[in-house]
Amino acid sequence: MTSNSVESKGYFGEFGGSYIPENLQKVMDVLEEQFLKYKDDPRFLAEYQYYLKEYIGRENPLTYAKNLTEQIGGAKIYLKREDLNHTGAHKINNAIGQILLAKKMGAKRVIAETGAGQHGVATATACAMFGLECVIYMGKVDTERQALNVFRMELLGAKVVAVDKGQGRLKEAVDEALNDLVQNYENTFYLLGSAVGPHPYPTMVKHFQAVISEESKRQILEKEGKLPTAIVACAGGGSNAIGSFAHYIDEPNVRLIGCEPAEAPSISEGVPAVIHGFKCLTLLDEEGNPKPTFSIAAGLDYPGVGPEHSYLKVSGRGEYVTVTGQEALDAFQLLSKTEGIIPALESSHAVAHAIKLAKELSRDDVIVVTLSGRGDKDVEQVFHMLQK
Repeated sequence: MTSNSVESKGYFGEFGGSYIPENLQKVMDVLEEQFLKYKDDPRFLAEYQYYLKEYIGRENPLTYAKNLTEQIGGAKIYLKREDLNHTGAHKINNAIGQILLAKKMGAKRVIAETGAGQHGVATATACAMFGLECVIYMGKVDTERQALNVFRMELLGAKVVAVDKGQGRLKEAVDEALNDLVQNYENTFYLLGSAVGPHPYPTMVKHFQAVISEESKRQILEKEGKLPTAIVACAGGGSNAIGSFAHYIDEPNVRLIGCEPAEAPSISEGVPAVIHGFKCLTLLDEEGNPKPTFSIAAGLDYPGVGPEHSYLKVSGRGEYVTVTGQEALDAFQLLSKTEGIIPALESSHAVAHAIKLAKELSRDDVIVVTLSGRGDKDVEQVFHMLQK
Protein backbone atom coordinates (compact mmCIF):
# COMPACT_ATOMS: atom_id res chain seq x y z
CA MET A 1 0.00 0.00 0.00
CA THR A 2 1.25 3.46 -0.79
CA SER A 3 2.51 5.86 1.82
CA ASN A 4 -0.38 8.24 1.20
CA SER A 5 -2.94 5.53 1.84
CA VAL A 6 -1.61 3.56 4.78
CA GLU A 7 -3.51 0.30 5.13
CA SER A 8 -3.39 -1.87 8.23
CA LYS A 9 -5.45 -5.09 8.13
CA GLY A 10 -8.01 -3.55 5.84
CA TYR A 11 -8.07 -0.09 7.42
CA PHE A 12 -7.35 3.16 5.61
CA GLY A 13 -7.03 5.52 8.56
CA GLU A 14 -10.28 4.95 10.49
CA PHE A 15 -12.11 3.61 7.42
CA GLY A 16 -12.55 0.06 6.18
CA GLY A 17 -12.29 -2.97 8.44
CA SER A 18 -14.67 -5.88 8.70
CA TYR A 19 -17.89 -5.56 10.72
CA ILE A 20 -19.56 -8.88 9.97
CA PRO A 21 -20.85 -12.04 11.74
CA GLU A 22 -18.24 -14.50 12.96
CA ASN A 23 -19.09 -17.24 10.43
CA LEU A 24 -18.74 -14.73 7.59
CA GLN A 25 -15.44 -13.46 9.04
CA LYS A 26 -14.01 -16.96 8.65
CA VAL A 27 -14.94 -16.81 4.95
CA MET A 28 -13.24 -13.39 4.61
CA ASP A 29 -10.10 -14.70 6.35
CA VAL A 30 -9.84 -17.58 3.86
CA LEU A 31 -10.50 -15.19 0.96
CA GLU A 32 -7.74 -12.85 2.16
CA GLU A 33 -5.32 -15.75 2.62
CA GLN A 34 -6.00 -17.01 -0.93
CA PHE A 35 -5.82 -13.51 -2.44
CA LEU A 36 -2.43 -12.86 -0.80
CA LYS A 37 -1.24 -16.28 -1.93
CA TYR A 38 -2.12 -15.77 -5.59
CA LYS A 39 -1.99 -12.00 -6.29
CA ASP A 40 1.77 -12.02 -6.99
CA ASP A 41 2.03 -15.66 -8.05
CA PRO A 42 3.73 -15.74 -11.49
CA ARG A 43 1.38 -18.38 -12.94
CA PHE A 44 -1.75 -16.62 -11.66
CA LEU A 45 -0.47 -13.29 -13.02
CA ALA A 46 0.38 -14.82 -16.38
CA GLU A 47 -3.16 -16.22 -16.64
CA TYR A 48 -4.68 -12.90 -15.60
CA GLN A 49 -2.53 -11.01 -18.13
CA TYR A 50 -3.58 -13.48 -20.84
CA TYR A 51 -7.27 -12.73 -20.27
CA LEU A 52 -6.67 -8.97 -19.98
CA LYS A 53 -5.10 -9.02 -23.43
CA GLU A 54 -6.82 -11.82 -25.33
CA TYR A 55 -10.33 -11.61 -23.86
CA ILE A 56 -10.87 -8.09 -22.51
CA GLY A 57 -8.81 -6.45 -25.27
CA ARG A 58 -6.31 -4.48 -23.19
CA GLU A 59 -4.38 -2.36 -23.25
CA ASN A 60 -6.97 0.20 -24.24
CA PRO A 61 -6.13 3.64 -25.69
CA LEU A 62 -5.59 6.98 -24.00
CA THR A 63 -7.39 9.12 -26.57
CA TYR A 64 -6.71 12.84 -26.97
CA ALA A 65 -10.12 14.55 -27.15
CA LYS A 66 -8.94 17.12 -29.68
CA ASN A 67 -12.33 18.48 -30.76
CA LEU A 68 -13.62 18.80 -27.22
CA THR A 69 -10.38 20.43 -26.06
CA GLU A 70 -10.45 22.98 -28.88
CA GLN A 71 -14.13 23.78 -28.35
CA ILE A 72 -13.68 24.38 -24.62
CA GLY A 73 -10.24 26.01 -24.57
CA GLY A 74 -7.81 25.55 -21.70
CA ALA A 75 -6.27 22.25 -20.66
CA LYS A 76 -5.81 19.24 -22.93
CA ILE A 77 -8.34 16.48 -22.21
CA TYR A 78 -7.40 12.82 -22.63
CA LEU A 79 -9.87 9.95 -22.28
CA LYS A 80 -8.84 6.63 -20.74
CA ARG A 81 -11.02 4.31 -22.79
CA GLU A 82 -12.44 1.68 -20.42
CA ASP A 83 -15.53 1.83 -22.65
CA LEU A 84 -13.59 -0.20 -25.22
CA ASN A 85 -13.18 -3.22 -22.93
CA HIS A 86 -15.14 -6.38 -23.70
CA THR A 87 -18.60 -5.89 -22.08
CA GLY A 88 -18.21 -2.12 -22.37
CA ALA A 89 -16.89 -0.99 -18.99
CA HIS A 90 -14.06 -1.21 -16.46
CA LYS A 91 -15.93 -3.84 -14.38
CA ILE A 92 -14.55 -6.77 -16.39
CA ASN A 93 -10.96 -6.06 -15.16
CA ASN A 94 -11.97 -7.04 -11.64
CA ALA A 95 -14.46 -9.74 -12.63
CA ILE A 96 -11.81 -11.74 -14.48
CA GLY A 97 -9.30 -11.34 -11.63
CA GLN A 98 -11.79 -12.51 -9.02
CA ILE A 99 -13.20 -15.35 -11.14
CA LEU A 100 -9.69 -16.77 -11.53
CA LEU A 101 -9.38 -16.62 -7.73
CA ALA A 102 -12.79 -18.30 -7.34
CA LYS A 103 -11.64 -21.13 -9.61
CA LYS A 104 -8.46 -21.58 -7.56
CA MET A 105 -10.63 -21.78 -4.42
CA GLY A 106 -12.87 -24.44 -5.97
CA ALA A 107 -16.08 -22.39 -5.97
CA LYS A 108 -19.01 -23.87 -7.92
CA ARG A 109 -21.41 -20.93 -7.57
CA VAL A 110 -20.80 -17.20 -7.97
CA ILE A 111 -23.02 -14.36 -6.76
CA ALA A 112 -22.76 -10.61 -7.34
CA GLU A 113 -24.59 -7.34 -6.84
CA THR A 114 -25.10 -4.78 -9.59
CA GLY A 115 -26.47 -1.25 -9.96
CA ALA A 116 -26.29 -0.14 -13.58
CA GLY A 117 -25.84 -3.75 -14.62
CA GLN A 118 -22.27 -3.42 -15.91
CA HIS A 119 -20.76 -5.44 -13.06
CA GLY A 120 -23.57 -7.96 -13.41
CA VAL A 121 -22.84 -8.34 -17.11
CA ALA A 122 -19.09 -8.64 -16.43
CA THR A 123 -19.68 -11.30 -13.76
CA ALA A 124 -22.14 -13.23 -15.97
CA THR A 125 -19.60 -13.05 -18.81
CA ALA A 126 -16.79 -14.39 -16.62
CA CYS A 127 -19.03 -17.18 -15.26
CA ALA A 128 -20.08 -18.18 -18.78
CA MET A 129 -16.42 -18.27 -19.81
CA PHE A 130 -15.47 -20.54 -16.89
CA GLY A 131 -18.68 -22.59 -16.64
CA LEU A 132 -19.80 -21.46 -13.17
CA GLU A 133 -23.36 -21.04 -11.86
CA CYS A 134 -24.15 -17.32 -11.59
CA VAL A 135 -26.75 -15.39 -9.56
CA ILE A 136 -26.96 -11.58 -9.81
CA TYR A 137 -28.84 -9.42 -7.29
CA MET A 138 -30.19 -6.15 -8.70
CA GLY A 139 -32.61 -3.59 -7.28
CA LYS A 140 -36.05 -3.78 -8.89
CA VAL A 141 -35.94 -0.10 -9.89
CA ASP A 142 -32.57 -0.68 -11.57
CA THR A 143 -33.84 -3.77 -13.43
CA GLU A 144 -36.50 -1.51 -14.97
CA ARG A 145 -34.23 1.35 -16.00
CA GLN A 146 -31.47 -1.02 -17.17
CA ALA A 147 -33.69 -3.70 -18.76
CA LEU A 148 -31.23 -4.22 -21.63
CA ASN A 149 -28.46 -5.22 -19.20
CA VAL A 150 -30.85 -7.61 -17.42
CA PHE A 151 -31.46 -9.36 -20.74
CA ARG A 152 -27.72 -9.47 -21.44
CA MET A 153 -27.08 -11.16 -18.08
CA GLU A 154 -29.82 -13.72 -18.72
CA LEU A 155 -28.50 -14.31 -22.24
CA LEU A 156 -25.13 -15.10 -20.66
CA GLY A 157 -26.77 -17.74 -18.45
CA ALA A 158 -27.11 -15.81 -15.19
CA LYS A 159 -30.15 -15.80 -12.93
CA VAL A 160 -31.11 -12.17 -12.14
CA VAL A 161 -32.92 -11.66 -8.82
CA ALA A 162 -34.88 -8.37 -8.69
CA VAL A 163 -34.80 -7.02 -5.12
CA ASP A 164 -37.92 -5.04 -4.27
CA LYS A 165 -37.17 -4.29 -0.61
CA GLY A 166 -36.49 -0.70 0.52
CA GLN A 167 -35.76 1.55 -2.44
CA GLY A 168 -35.07 -1.40 -4.73
CA ARG A 169 -31.65 -0.06 -5.71
CA LEU A 170 -27.96 -0.92 -5.31
CA LYS A 171 -27.90 -0.81 -1.50
CA GLU A 172 -30.67 -3.42 -1.31
CA ALA A 173 -28.93 -5.57 -3.94
CA VAL A 174 -25.78 -5.63 -1.76
CA ASP A 175 -27.91 -6.49 1.31
CA GLU A 176 -29.38 -9.51 -0.46
CA ALA A 177 -26.04 -10.68 -1.86
CA LEU A 178 -24.53 -10.60 1.65
CA ASN A 179 -27.56 -12.53 3.01
CA ASP A 180 -27.02 -15.16 0.31
CA LEU A 181 -23.34 -15.44 1.23
CA VAL A 182 -24.17 -15.93 4.93
CA GLN A 183 -26.44 -18.86 4.00
CA ASN A 184 -24.32 -20.43 1.24
CA TYR A 185 -20.70 -19.55 2.01
CA GLU A 186 -19.51 -23.15 1.86
CA ASN A 187 -19.95 -23.39 -1.93
CA THR A 188 -20.40 -19.76 -3.01
CA PHE A 189 -17.95 -17.02 -4.04
CA TYR A 190 -19.20 -13.44 -3.74
CA LEU A 191 -17.70 -11.48 -6.62
CA LEU A 192 -18.04 -7.93 -5.30
CA GLY A 193 -17.80 -5.30 -8.02
CA SER A 194 -17.02 -2.06 -6.23
CA ALA A 195 -14.22 -1.00 -3.87
CA VAL A 196 -16.55 -1.46 -0.88
CA GLY A 197 -17.52 -4.17 1.59
CA PRO A 198 -15.59 -5.90 4.37
CA HIS A 199 -11.84 -6.46 4.07
CA PRO A 200 -10.30 -7.81 1.81
CA TYR A 201 -12.73 -6.65 -0.93
CA PRO A 202 -11.66 -2.96 -1.22
CA THR A 203 -8.00 -4.05 -1.47
CA MET A 204 -8.78 -6.83 -3.98
CA VAL A 205 -10.87 -4.60 -6.24
CA LYS A 206 -8.20 -1.89 -6.22
CA HIS A 207 -5.55 -4.50 -7.07
CA PHE A 208 -7.44 -5.69 -10.16
CA GLN A 209 -8.57 -2.19 -11.25
CA ALA A 210 -5.11 -0.59 -10.82
CA VAL A 211 -4.39 -1.69 -14.41
CA ILE A 212 -6.27 1.50 -15.44
CA SER A 213 -3.72 3.88 -13.88
CA GLU A 214 -0.77 1.61 -14.58
CA GLU A 215 -1.56 2.00 -18.30
CA SER A 216 -2.63 5.65 -18.27
CA LYS A 217 0.53 6.75 -16.42
CA ARG A 218 2.77 5.04 -18.97
CA GLN A 219 0.66 6.30 -21.88
CA ILE A 220 0.55 9.96 -20.80
CA LEU A 221 4.32 10.00 -20.26
CA GLU A 222 4.76 8.66 -23.80
CA LYS A 223 2.33 11.21 -25.28
CA GLU A 224 3.09 14.34 -23.26
CA GLY A 225 6.43 13.61 -21.59
CA LYS A 226 4.98 14.55 -18.20
CA LEU A 227 2.40 13.49 -15.66
CA PRO A 228 -1.12 14.93 -15.88
CA THR A 229 -2.27 17.91 -13.84
CA ALA A 230 -5.34 15.97 -12.75
CA ILE A 231 -6.98 12.54 -12.94
CA VAL A 232 -10.77 12.80 -13.06
CA ALA A 233 -13.10 9.82 -12.50
CA CYS A 234 -16.68 9.27 -11.40
CA ALA A 235 -17.18 7.79 -7.94
CA GLY A 236 -20.16 5.76 -6.73
CA GLY A 237 -18.80 2.85 -4.73
CA GLY A 238 -15.46 3.87 -6.21
CA SER A 239 -13.94 0.98 -8.19
CA ASN A 240 -13.05 2.82 -11.39
CA ALA A 241 -11.91 5.89 -9.46
CA ILE A 242 -9.56 3.96 -7.15
CA GLY A 243 -8.21 2.06 -10.16
CA SER A 244 -7.69 5.39 -11.96
CA PHE A 245 -5.92 6.93 -8.94
CA ALA A 246 -3.84 3.95 -7.75
CA HIS A 247 -0.54 4.61 -9.54
CA TYR A 248 -0.74 8.38 -8.95
CA ILE A 249 -1.43 8.40 -5.19
CA ASP A 250 2.31 8.79 -4.51
CA GLU A 251 2.62 11.60 -7.09
CA PRO A 252 1.71 14.67 -4.96
CA ASN A 253 1.62 17.04 -7.95
CA VAL A 254 -1.16 15.05 -9.64
CA ARG A 255 -4.63 16.07 -8.45
CA LEU A 256 -6.98 13.15 -7.82
CA ILE A 257 -10.57 14.25 -8.44
CA GLY A 258 -13.57 12.01 -7.81
CA CYS A 259 -16.95 13.12 -9.18
CA GLU A 260 -20.10 12.05 -7.40
CA PRO A 261 -23.73 12.83 -8.18
CA ALA A 262 -25.04 15.96 -6.45
CA GLU A 263 -28.15 13.91 -5.67
CA ALA A 264 -26.10 11.29 -3.72
CA PRO A 265 -23.07 13.17 -2.28
CA SER A 266 -21.79 10.42 0.04
CA ILE A 267 -18.20 11.71 0.14
CA SER A 268 -18.95 15.43 0.23
CA GLU A 269 -21.69 15.26 2.87
CA GLY A 270 -21.33 11.82 4.46
CA VAL A 271 -20.22 11.03 8.01
CA PRO A 272 -18.18 8.04 9.24
CA ALA A 273 -20.51 5.06 9.72
CA VAL A 274 -20.64 1.30 9.18
CA ILE A 275 -22.51 0.07 6.10
CA HIS A 276 -22.34 -3.37 4.45
CA GLY A 277 -19.67 -4.61 6.83
CA PHE A 278 -17.17 -1.73 6.56
CA LYS A 279 -16.72 1.85 7.77
CA CYS A 280 -16.88 4.73 5.31
CA LEU A 281 -18.32 8.18 4.73
CA THR A 282 -22.07 7.52 4.56
CA LEU A 283 -25.19 9.58 3.99
CA LEU A 284 -27.42 9.05 7.04
CA ASP A 285 -30.98 10.12 7.79
CA GLU A 286 -32.09 11.65 11.12
CA GLU A 287 -32.45 8.18 12.65
CA GLY A 288 -28.91 7.20 11.68
CA ASN A 289 -29.90 4.86 8.86
CA PRO A 290 -28.43 5.01 5.32
CA LYS A 291 -30.29 7.76 3.48
CA PRO A 292 -32.27 6.99 0.29
CA THR A 293 -30.31 8.22 -2.74
CA PHE A 294 -31.11 8.81 -6.38
CA SER A 295 -28.90 9.49 -9.38
CA ILE A 296 -29.70 9.39 -13.09
CA ALA A 297 -26.70 7.03 -13.23
CA ALA A 298 -27.68 3.76 -11.51
CA GLY A 299 -24.01 2.86 -10.96
CA LEU A 300 -23.48 5.93 -8.74
CA ASP A 301 -26.61 5.42 -6.67
CA TYR A 302 -25.07 4.37 -3.34
CA PRO A 303 -25.22 6.00 0.13
CA GLY A 304 -21.60 5.11 0.98
CA VAL A 305 -18.24 4.94 -0.81
CA GLY A 306 -15.07 2.84 -0.71
CA PRO A 307 -13.00 3.20 2.48
CA GLU A 308 -9.88 4.34 0.66
CA HIS A 309 -11.82 7.18 -0.98
CA SER A 310 -13.08 8.14 2.48
CA TYR A 311 -9.46 8.25 3.66
CA LEU A 312 -8.24 10.20 0.61
CA LYS A 313 -11.00 12.76 1.22
CA VAL A 314 -10.35 13.18 4.96
CA SER A 315 -6.56 13.25 4.53
CA GLY A 316 -6.84 15.89 1.80
CA ARG A 317 -5.00 13.81 -0.82
CA GLY A 318 -8.16 13.41 -2.90
CA GLU A 319 -10.59 16.07 -4.07
CA TYR A 320 -14.26 15.14 -4.40
CA VAL A 321 -16.79 17.26 -6.24
CA THR A 322 -20.49 16.98 -6.98
CA VAL A 323 -22.00 17.03 -10.47
CA THR A 324 -25.72 17.45 -11.11
CA GLY A 325 -27.74 15.10 -13.29
CA GLN A 326 -28.30 17.93 -15.77
CA GLU A 327 -24.56 18.66 -16.03
CA ALA A 328 -23.91 14.95 -16.67
CA LEU A 329 -26.67 14.87 -19.29
CA ASP A 330 -25.16 17.90 -21.06
CA ALA A 331 -21.70 16.29 -21.02
CA PHE A 332 -23.17 13.02 -22.35
CA GLN A 333 -24.47 14.90 -25.38
CA LEU A 334 -21.42 17.13 -25.86
CA LEU A 335 -18.89 14.28 -25.89
CA SER A 336 -21.11 12.33 -28.29
CA LYS A 337 -21.31 15.28 -30.71
CA THR A 338 -17.68 16.45 -30.52
CA GLU A 339 -15.80 13.11 -30.39
CA GLY A 340 -18.25 10.50 -31.65
CA ILE A 341 -17.98 8.73 -28.28
CA ILE A 342 -21.17 8.04 -26.30
CA PRO A 343 -20.16 7.78 -22.62
CA ALA A 344 -22.03 5.99 -19.84
CA LEU A 345 -24.07 8.33 -17.64
CA GLU A 346 -21.71 7.44 -14.78
CA SER A 347 -18.68 8.51 -16.83
CA SER A 348 -20.55 11.63 -17.98
CA HIS A 349 -20.27 12.99 -14.43
CA ALA A 350 -16.47 12.90 -14.79
CA VAL A 351 -16.60 14.39 -18.29
CA ALA A 352 -18.79 17.24 -16.99
CA HIS A 353 -16.28 18.18 -14.30
CA ALA A 354 -13.31 17.84 -16.67
CA ILE A 355 -14.98 20.36 -19.01
CA LYS A 356 -15.40 22.79 -16.10
CA LEU A 357 -11.84 22.21 -14.88
CA ALA A 358 -10.23 22.56 -18.33
CA LYS A 359 -11.57 26.11 -18.61
CA GLU A 360 -9.82 27.06 -15.36
CA LEU A 361 -6.43 25.64 -16.43
CA SER A 362 -3.89 26.65 -19.06
CA ARG A 363 -3.07 25.01 -22.38
CA ASP A 364 0.03 23.51 -20.76
CA ASP A 365 -2.11 21.51 -18.37
CA VAL A 366 -3.30 17.96 -19.06
CA ILE A 367 -6.40 16.24 -17.68
CA VAL A 368 -6.93 12.48 -17.89
CA VAL A 369 -10.60 11.46 -17.61
CA THR A 370 -11.53 7.82 -17.14
CA LEU A 371 -14.43 6.85 -19.36
CA SER A 372 -15.56 4.04 -17.09
CA GLY A 373 -18.01 2.68 -19.64
CA ARG A 374 -19.89 3.21 -22.87
CA GLY A 375 -23.36 4.71 -23.02
CA ASP A 376 -25.23 2.09 -25.06
CA LYS A 377 -27.02 0.97 -21.89
CA ASP A 378 -28.21 4.55 -21.23
CA VAL A 379 -29.34 5.68 -24.68
CA GLU A 380 -32.98 4.66 -24.22
CA GLN A 381 -33.12 6.25 -20.74
CA VAL A 382 -31.59 9.49 -22.07
CA PHE A 383 -33.99 9.46 -25.03
CA HIS A 384 -36.98 9.45 -22.64
CA MET A 385 -35.38 12.09 -20.40
CA LEU A 386 -34.79 14.42 -23.33
CA GLN A 387 -38.34 13.87 -24.60
CA LYS A 388 -39.62 15.22 -21.30
